[in-house]
Amino acid sequence: MNVTLTQPELHAYLKRIGINDIKEPTLEFLSEIQQAHVQHLSWQTVDIFAGRPASIDLQESIQLILQGRSGYCFHLNGAFSILLHSLGYTVHWHRAGVQPYGEQPRVNSFHLGLSVLLPDADPNVERWIVDVGLGGMPFEPLPLRYGTYGSAPFTYTLMPSSVASGGWRLEYEPNGPSEGVDYAPEVLTSLEEFIPKHEFYSQSADSPWHKAFLLRQRDALQSTELRGCMLRTHDREGIRKTEIQTYTDWRDVLAEQFHEPLVNYTELERKEMWGRVQAAHEEWKRTQQA
Repeated sequence: MNVTLTQPELHAYLKRIGINDIKEPTLEFLSEIQQAHVQHLSWQTVDIFAGRPASIDLQESIQLILQGRSGYCFHLNGAFSILLHSLGYTVHWHRAGVQPYGEQPRVNSFHLGLSVLLPDADPNVERWIVDVGLGGMPFEPLPLRYGTYGSAPFTYTLMPSSVASGGWRLEYEPNGPSEGVDYAPEVLTSLEEFIPKHEFYSQSADSPWHKAFLLRQRDALQSTELRGCMLRTHDREGIRKTEIQTYTDWRDVLAEQFHEPLVNYTELERKEMWGRVQAAHEEWKRTQQA
């Protein structure tokens, strides 16, 4: 990992996620950073939907966040790994693969996985899973020790991977965005193999994100998803869906719920994006009624 944040970048990154003080690289601080990251930086496909996908070059991912934006797994986990490295953590990159519902497990490098070595944090655990780039993001680091973690409705089960020898698998609670994700144990020294995967996701008409305006966010009590005009909130009381009907409400939900004010889009571009989102939503409603 040959990229390190400058001191001004480090302080700006931490400020972006609501942290003011740099602390020793402990498990407690790691938990604080991960929680802040998933609260303030949504997983999203906004730039892909807009036809302006950002590169997954590490420096560009960092600048994306410092400039008030966010991205999806390659941007979020890439930048997060550099943040942790710059704070003194030993961070490793892993190839991984997300299993959509109805499909088979896989490790296909369509997801960038992270782990952190903390040999002094727990006598029984050396490596911890940190992942701020999943749609169903764990709210805090998970020990690489098989078992079930979290509390309902946000539980995560860690088990051996059936498709990556020596690897591990993370399964979400039943209402998560996918079946789970598998990680290979090998430590990578470059993100090069992820570049064509990102190009497919961000440019191909066959990409699941090609026409998807989608944001996902987590905090301690709930997960929130905005898919087009539909806001989905999941907490202990269940799942609630709300239809966003006006541009003003849509813009406010983006800014207030997802910390996404679309700062690098003009007001005209935001309204054009809303028009596309609304048109796709109306078409979806027609198909539901047919």
